[in-house]
Amino acid sequence: MTDDLTLTTTHTDGHLAALCVGGEIDIHTAPALRREALDVIAQGHPHLILDLTGVTFCDSSGFNALIGIMRCAMAAKGSTTLAAVPDRLSRMLDLTGLSSIMPSYPSVEAAIDARLTATPEPA
Repeated sequence: MTDDLTLTTTHTDGHLAALCVGGEIDIHTAPALRREALDVIAQGHPHLILDLTGVTFCDSSGFNALIGIMRCAMAAKGSTTLAAVPDRLSRMLDLTGLSSIMPSYPSVEAAIDARLTATPEPA
């Protein structure tokens, strides 16, 4: 595979942020995805939405990065929500049971709405 990966924070609002991921998530790029996501969480956005619209490939290294991101978000009393998950990755999440703790939505907007409903801002 290649090192082509794009990461862009597209939404931040209180404890919620959306990170747009594009390209290939593999052994070469998964560490960058993890670092960027953990940086967003550390900036005070523990409820993270990963927009996977532009993901063209994801191997086991990428899958493990998603699990690591989810664990770090949970440790920060947050969550990881996925948006626009490619079919292959969606099947992998279903087969492993992770789709039950890392929910996915068809779009970032739907994921934001769901997260805002599920996790209101503290007073």
